[in-house]
Amino acid sequence: MLYRIHEMDNVAVALDEVAEGESVSCGSISFVAKEAIPKGHKVALTPLKKGQEVIKYGNVIGVMGEEAPQGGWLHDHNILSQGDSRREYCYTPDPGAIAPGRSSQTFLGYQRRSGEVGTRNYIAILSGSFCTNTHIRDFGKLAGERFPNTEHFDGFLPLTHECGCGQMGRDVENVRRVLASLMQNPNFGGILFVELGCENIYFETIRPFMERMDEERFALIRMQDTQDEYAAAMDQLEKLYRLVNRDRRTPCSLSKLHIAENCGGSDGFSGITGNRLVGRLTEHFVKEHGTRVNITEVPEMFGAEHILMNRAKDEAVFAKIVDLIQGFKRYIERYGASASGNPSYGNRKGGISTIEDKALGCIQKGGRCAVMDVLPYGGRAAEPGFQLIWGPGSDLVGVTGQIAAGANLVLFITGRGTPVAYAAPTLKVATNSALFEKKRAWMDFNAGRLLEGERLEELERELYDMVIATAEGRYAASNERAGFYQIALLRDGVTL
Repeated sequence: MLYRIHEMDNVAVALDEVAEGESVSCGSISFVAKEAIPKGHKVALTPLKKGQEVIKYGNVIGVMGEEAPQGGWLHDHNILSQGDSRREYCYTPDPGAIAPGRSSQTFLGYQRRSGEVGTRNYIAILSGSFCTNTHIRDFGKLAGERFPNTEHFDGFLPLTHECGCGQMGRDVENVRRVLASLMQNPNFGGILFVELGCENIYFETIRPFMERMDEERFALIRMQDTQDEYAAAMDQLEKLYRLVNRDRRTPCSLSKLHIAENCGGSDGFSGITGNRLVGRLTEHFVKEHGTRVNITEVPEMFGAEHILMNRAKDEAVFAKIVDLIQGFKRYIERYGASASGNPSYGNRKGGISTIEDKALGCIQKGGRCAVMDVLPYGGRAAEPGFQLIWGPGSDLVGVTGQIAAGANLVLFITGRGTPVAYAAPTLKVATNSALFEKKRAWMDFNAGRLLEGERLEELERELYDMVIATAEGRYAASNERAGFYQIALLRDGVTL
């Protein structure tokens, strides 16, 4: 009925609804619930005083804003966040942090000239400006009708966005950098770039941000200079299609797998089931295979950042994490906002009370892996193993940055459920069985079985097999079955 995550915790999580006056127990502690406790929410294991620290995951998730009795309901009405506070950090290396190993195992992927490996063979249709969005969608639809998917070609992805006009400075540079990195993702066997002809973000302004480019697999049309843009687009897409459709999967090292991990619509079970399970899987991929794994959602590290800092591989990476956290707090302050606004309505309804509560559950996705590097938004990953990326908690903007970093597969954990999809195969992991059964079309894996007696090791192996099957194209992720693919680019500035 109640789940205590860590022996130091003075709260437990209700696995089911607890009625007021109901007798409950948690280990050796027994008491009567003083009020109704919703499923996924916290209950006080001992009387708590005003100003006392609330401990969950063995760490502080806030302080009490008022007294609460043993058996009292603890939530955002009586727990105060300290997520906006500035802190001093000291590097105390975690001796148990897991460093990346080397793999002798392979999976079947698409080897690219860059040395990276794709799990899919898409042709992406992109632009620098929203002015071409309607045409890009049309081009993708028409091309899909003329040039069908095959065993070796996974489809046309018209990836529209809302940026590209009236931007300047850092804001426009962000867009150029992330578009450049996206176009280098190994899942894209070909790129058609569509220009209107008068926008500020045309391809030659993006090229300087590209480390490498396969010219043979890149095509461009400028619609203002073209008599019939539809005919021009179909001509270029047919050429790319005939080239890309000749690609074949070959055995590639599992170190070339690059997994983006993110969570959205989180609930009180996210850190107990879904993120915990994914964290175990991350440890295996990193330790045994040197697989690249990245996470973002920087504000969802606030309150747990000290744990990540102490897992930094060295003092240089520790300093990068400090700058990541402090820089994002400056970003929030610049716009007069607060980190306490991060847990959404759905997060709170599902049992998450503060940003610290959310963060300590969020970082479970990384297991105990050493942090090998910290990347800027739009940066490309070079190190093996586990790394952090600058990005917001906003799922679509964040995951776009993760795919831009080179991720060729996404693991997305959700407790509330979401149909949002990304520009890579996206495996949705449900944190509870009720969600999995209710939204089967949105979901791929049910981590809620951990609360029903199934062993962590068995579910880890099952999820590992699903990841490999997805990477090899033997399993179609939920977003692929629905035909959903999206990107969104970070805005950080005025619109002129």
